[in-house]
Amino acid sequence: MAEESSSASCSSNKTKTVFLAGVVGHHANGLTKTAGSTTFSSSKPGAAKKLVIKNFKEKPKLPENYTHETWQKLKEAVEAIQNSTSIKYNLEELYQAVENLCSHKISARLYKQLRVVCEDHIKAQIDQFREYPFLTLFLKKIDNCWQDHCRQMIMIRSIFLFLDRTYVLQNSMLPSIWDMGLELFRFYIISDMKVQSKTIYGILLLIERERSGETIDRSLLRSLLSMLSDLQIYQDSFEQRFLEETNRLYAAEGQRLMQEREVIYPSRKRHTANCRSLTRERLTHFLPLFIFFRKPLIATVEKQLLGEHLTSTLQKGKDVFEAFYKKDLAKRLLVGKSASVDAEKSMLSKLKHECGAAFTSKLEGMFKDMELSKDIMVQFKQCQNIPGNIELTVNILTMGYWPTYIPMEVHLPAEMVRLQEIFKTFYLGKHSGRKLQWQSTLGHCVLKAEFKEGKKELQVSLFQTLVLLMFNEGEEFTLEEIKLATGIEDGELRRTLQSLACGKARVIHKVPKSKDVEDGDKFSCNDDFKHKLFRIKINQIQMKETYSDPLAFSTFC
Repeated sequence: MAEESSSASCSSNKTKTVFLAGVVGHHANGLTKTAGSTTFSSSKPGAAKKLVIKNFKEKPKLPENYTHETWQKLKEAVEAIQNSTSIKYNLEELYQAVENLCSHKISARLYKQLRVVCEDHIKAQIDQFREYPFLTLFLKKIDNCWQDHCRQMIMIRSIFLFLDRTYVLQNSMLPSIWDMGLELFRFYIISDMKVQSKTIYGILLLIERERSGETIDRSLLRSLLSMLSDLQIYQDSFEQRFLEETNRLYAAEGQRLMQEREVIYPSRKRHTANCRSLTRERLTHFLPLFIFFRKPLIATVEKQLLGEHLTSTLQKGKDVFEAFYKKDLAKRLLVGKSASVDAEKSMLSKLKHECGAAFTSKLEGMFKDMELSKDIMVQFKQCQNIPGNIELTVNILTMGYWPTYIPMEVHLPAEMVRLQEIFKTFYLGKHSGRKLQWQSTLGHCVLKAEFKEGKKELQVSLFQTLVLLMFNEGEEFTLEEIKLATGIEDGELRRTLQSLACGKARVIHKVPKSKDVEDGDKFSCNDDFKHKLFRIKINQIQMKETYSDPLAFSTFC
């Protein structure tokens, strides 16, 4: 019984109580559940009436032969899907029929019946593949069969969705309807030794033909590889053979190149093993071969010397990779652009496994610095009464771990200088004997700005910040005046002004209008600046970076 009370103000000031009752009923496929009897309690005129809903005296029964007839309808629909013919019945009607059967505890029987129908259909498909004469046609045939099977199981599952989401979901030992279809296809089609060996051989042949320069059907190849993956046989049945064929191919290619050219190829086994240790074996798509073409050499050069040359060459390649990876990782960590710290550490773990602990020691140091800096900032904010409305965040970086950034002295506002000194006193008080060097090239700020359109937050570099703060003191400045006031190096200042006045978010005006910043240009604040976002990131045009090691990086927010 549902009861809801409401009151309304009227001249007689009486209270009226409203009782809401729902009608219990369900109609589908000729099956009707009738509601239980209801009674109203008798009372005086004007008194509230109560609706009492009694429970069913006995559970409603399905009509005679309903289960059998309903299953026949469902079976006809499944077979129509499998044979690509039209379905006689409405899909909503079929879905409701499944729900009715499941509601009357016939789920287990229904699942078994559906599996038998699917199994019989898939078993009947195998004979067409065993004696197929042409390999290309065979691959297309197996792919068509797989695509048809997927479409059929999607359609079948949509009809039996209620069964899948109730009975099957509650029985962990039963595969879902989709997984059941995969199991049957794997067992009766692809696990047949003749079919599987011919499929794998055909896929490898397609790959070999493409590597030799022939044009192949790539969509067919992708679909077949996806099939192996979905059926969970890619690794056991295909991957190892693929790697073996690939290694054999490139080993033969190396021999051919050695025969065509006069080469020096020392210590083959040792250097090949070293190279392979730098690559994840499961991702190896070729066998690395280092071949050095002969140049005029002194006949008495000893092979020990040549080994040192090879080691030096390989080490240079590793150093270049480390430098670029370190630079990009540093940018992601310092600017907060990393999508996932866990993913970064996972990559670091893989590099450590492949290249050794010495290779990743500096990269690991970068992560340690970032974690220690967070702890330091927590301590700093807890024990310091920071004046003003500027919030300071500092990252302390250890020399030797990080890439090189060219130090650049600039003229900071007095409030920023005061915060730097407060932090410096705090940090050196805890770590005596250390030195701090502020890296202004990496500073970033969030400025609150007010335009005619309204308030905005600008995510900008420290150099962009110094330029924008000048317009709190005046309306227009020349390039020379800004350079003198900020102390920013000429080339960096021109790039900074270009990003503010010539980019997508033009928060300042430049006169004359042009893409480049020239001597004599004048700049003013763009009060009419509009943007759909509240917080806007204005990218700084970067200068070329060199590699060295900073001591500290500061961020003002």
